[in-house]
Amino acid sequence: MPKQTKSGKVKTDELPSTLQRSDKKAQETYAKTLDSAEEQYGDGERAHRTAYSALKHTHEKVGDHWEQKDSKGPSDEQAKGGRGTSKETAGGVDANASKEHLYDVAKKLDIPKRSSMNKEELVDAIQKANDRETRKARD
Repeated sequence: MPKQTKSGKVKTDELPSTLQRSDKKAQETYAKTLDSAEEQYGDGERAHRTAYSALKHTHEKVGDHWEQKDSKGPSDEQAKGGRGTSKETAGGVDANASKEHLYDVAKKLDIPKRSSMNKEELVDAIQKANDRETRKARD
């Protein structure tokens, strides 16, 4: 598990690969939340879900890494609803962002036909592009 050292630094080699390619703030957010969640829930899936949930309030997944969002808040209806909801997750895409922001992310990821997509289609296309980029980066 990605624990912080006594100096407060995160052991990046223990982080998920997408976080290893992300900025220090994303790494620290995930690691601190995971450490706290493991104390409360133990070492397991629930602790990791909690850490990703905290990360999604401050960062969004763009390609194979996480980038800081312009404003804090839940990234999708699942994150907004908390543990008891069964709503779909957007996989790190900030589905609550404006269509303009999603278009800019799609442009960064070179998603074709993005100008003709509605907001829901942009979220789906970004999520698929993120998954592709993450798979490529892991190979």
